[in-house]
Amino acid sequence: MRRVLAAAIVLLALALISCGGSGSGSTPSSPTPSSTTPPSAAVTITIVRQNGAQSFSPNPASAGGQMVVFRNADAILHRVRLNDASIDTGDLPPGATSRAVQMPAGGTNYHCSIHPDMIGAVNAASGAPPPTCQGPYCDD
Repeated sequence: MRRVLAAAIVLLALALISCGGSGSGSTPSSPTPSSTTPPSAAVTITIVRQNGAQSFSPNPASAGGQMVVFRNADAILHRVRLNDASIDTGDLPPGATSRAVQMPAGGTNYHCSIHPDMIGAVNAASGAPPPTCQGPYCDD
């Protein structure tokens, strides 16, 4: 009985210590992917395979101004980055889902920074097509 009581006290103390932080911890420099179910309000863009503009589904996604998660359904590591570098998902191993990120209302273009030939786009919130892709990640 004493061992059970002692174990319960230790567990309670550990729980109180771990929850008693001031919230001033540092934020990681790159987002940490999650393998949990994405928030229901977020649009999911699936990484299908390394195949140019056919690498993401849907592409383009109707997600301008919305929260988006990227789910890696491929068998290899990927890392999605907006072409303007304003969003970076961090490394997404097979089966992982990124944290939810806010897409620009005017639409955007993105790519896999590990496989730059993998490109995708997000339509504007108005339904207009994505902005013209500019830079080294665009199909010529």
